[in-house]
Amino acid sequence: MTTSPDRIALNDLKRIAPDQLADIRGAISHVVDSGWFVMGPEHDAFEAELAAYLGVRHVVALGNGTDALELALAALGVGAGDTVLTVANAGAYSTTAIRLLGGRPVYADVNADTLLLDGPTLQAALDRLGTAPAALVVTHLYGAVADMDAIMPIARRYGIPVLEDCAQSLGSELGGRRAGSLADIATTSFYPTKNLGAMGDGGAVMTSTDELAVAVRRMRQYGWISKYRIGAEHGRNSRLDELQAAILRVRLPYLDADNERRRAIHRHYESVNAGMVNRASPAFNAHLAVLRSAHRDAARERLDAAGVATDVHYPVPDHRQAFPVVPPESVTLPVTERAADLILSVPMFPGMRDDEVERVGDALSTIEPADG
Repeated sequence: MTTSPDRIALNDLKRIAPDQLADIRGAISHVVDSGWFVMGPEHDAFEAELAAYLGVRHVVALGNGTDALELALAALGVGAGDTVLTVANAGAYSTTAIRLLGGRPVYADVNADTLLLDGPTLQAALDRLGTAPAALVVTHLYGAVADMDAIMPIARRYGIPVLEDCAQSLGSELGGRRAGSLADIATTSFYPTKNLGAMGDGGAVMTSTDELAVAVRRMRQYGWISKYRIGAEHGRNSRLDELQAAILRVRLPYLDADNERRRAIHRHYESVNAGMVNRASPAFNAHLAVLRSAHRDAARERLDAAGVATDVHYPVPDHRQAFPVVPPESVTLPVTERAADLILSVPMFPGMRDDEVERVGDALSTIEPADG
C-alpha cells in the first residue's frame, strides 16, 4: 500500500481545530487540578448536556460502547437463552453484546438501497422466526437513521422492546427528532473515530424511561443500590472517567457543525460517483463514506495508487463469523451477503482540506459503481 506523506487517511485524529484543541487542553488541566477523576462534576454535566441535546430524560455514561449495548439489553430484560433480533452487516457489535448476556442473536436482512433495517425487512424476519424476540436492535449504520417510523409500529404490535444503536449516528435527525430518542432505549460509543469522539474509550445509554435508566446506573457500578450494597444483577465496573467527560463536553457543541462538514464532503462524493450508499440529508451524519464497486479489489488498488486510503466496513457478516463455541444462526441474507462483497469506505472526517476532498472525488470518478 502507498505510504507517501500526501496520502489521504480515512480519518486523521490529529486534525483538531485550534480553538477546540485549546479548550480541550484547558478542560484536561481543570480536571487534573480538581483531583476528581471518576464520576465527578464533568461526568454529571456531560450526561445532562447530552440528554438535552438528544431530547431524552436520561443519559448514563459508561466505559465503552459494548458495555452500553450489553447493559441496555440487560435493562430490557434480555438474559440467557433469549432471542434478540438484529442485523448482520454492522460489525458484530450488537451480536457480541447479545452473546455476552447468554442470548441468541438472530438476523434480519437489510434494505438494498440503504443497507439498513426497515419495515419490510423487519416483517420478513419476524415471519421467518414465528415467535417474537425478546428485543430488537436497530443499528443506524454509517450515520444514516433507519426508518423508525415504520419499524416502531411493527415492534409495538409484537410487543418487542427496541434498542437503537447510535454509535455511528449522533446528530442525525428523523422528523425533527434526534437519533437516540426514537426507541425505548439507545446506546452510543465515544470511540475516538466517532462523530462525537473521546480521546479514549467511552459509551452511553440514553432513554426517557426512568426505570431503564435506574437499572443501567446500578449495573454500571457493581449492581449497587447504595454505596457498597449490591441489589441488582449483572453489575460491573463501567464508568466514564472525568477526563473523557470533560473532553466530550468540549466537543459536543461542535458536533452539528462537524456533521454538516461531513455531509458537504459526502455530497461532493455523490456528485462524482453514483455508487455512494446513503445521501447527505439531515437523517445522515456522514459518519462513513461508503460506496459499492462492481470490482472492489481493483477499485481499492486504483484508489491506493491515487494516494487515497480505503477500508471495508464490514467484510464478514455476523452470521458468517467463526465464533469458536456457539456458532451463529444459520440463515441466508442475500442483500447483506452481496453488500459485503461490494462495499468500501473512503476518507471522511471534518478536518479534511478542500483539496483533499477534490482529490478523493477525482479518484472516485474513475471507479465503476455497482447497483447492489
